[in-house]
Amino acid sequence: MPVILPVKGISPTIPASCFIAPNATIVGDVEMGEECSVWFNAVIRGDVNSIRMGHKVNIQDGACLHCTYEKTKVVIGHHVSIGHHALVHGCTIEDNVLIGMGAIVMDNVVVGTNTIIAAGAVVLENTICESGSIYAGVPAKKVKDISQELIHNEIDRIANNYVMYSSWFK
Repeated sequence: MPVILPVKGISPTIPASCFIAPNATIVGDVEMGEECSVWFNAVIRGDVNSIRMGHKVNIQDGACLHCTYEKTKVVIGHHVSIGHHALVHGCTIEDNVLIGMGAIVMDNVVVGTNTIIAAGAVVLENTICESGSIYAGVPAKKVKDISQELIHNEIDRIANNYVMYSSWFK
């Protein structure tokens, strides 16, 4: 059974259309949209501030979402994929975004729509990631504009595939 706990009287809100892996942890002030998935060993800690997710968000294996007490929240748009072992902390991620495996996205970052954060990238505090771009490196920098092909063949495909994968477990 997943660990789903209230914190200070606030329980996570998880629609029935979502898949939560048996060893995922979701606590506190967390609200998920429809058709989201939280995979094995992922942790979503809404204990010190709120975490909001749109529809078709997937939090892949070992990823961690958290905030900073009384300072930063996590806001995630629709059709967002958070890759395996990524850390998303106190930031805003707009619609149609792919956060690559092992990436770190820090406090007060804004990742614009139709953007890819490459695997292993470290997006430093207060960075504004331009919509329609690919960011990579440590610290992450814009490396190029994203093509419509990448938006369709990567960002959209992965978000939709995770909805399909989660149906295998229901």
